[in-house]
Amino acid sequence: MATDYDTPRKTDDELNEDSIEELKARRNDKSTSSVDVDEFEQAEGLELPGADLSNEELSVRVLPRQADEFTCMSCFLVHHRSQLAAEKNGQPICRDCAA
Repeated sequence: MATDYDTPRKTDDELNEDSIEELKARRNDKSTSSVDVDEFEQAEGLELPGADLSNEELSVRVLPRQADEFTCMSCFLVHHRSQLAAEKNGQPICRDCAA
């Protein structure tokens, strides 16, 4: 939202004089004016200042599933056995997916 810095600003006394009805009306006006922004387009235009990451490679060490872990057949994430909620058709389901 654009701000006009040339408009006169209210003093503390004037701010305290605003009626409840005026404040409610302003709040309702602000909530109805929402802008639908495409997050993908917004992320595409985002550039880090001074960062050229085109030649960078990520190196992540991937560990195999441990003996006390399972793969949820709903979200396909690896969880610790303490997160096992149930088995559906013999397939393990985590607590998050079972809820």
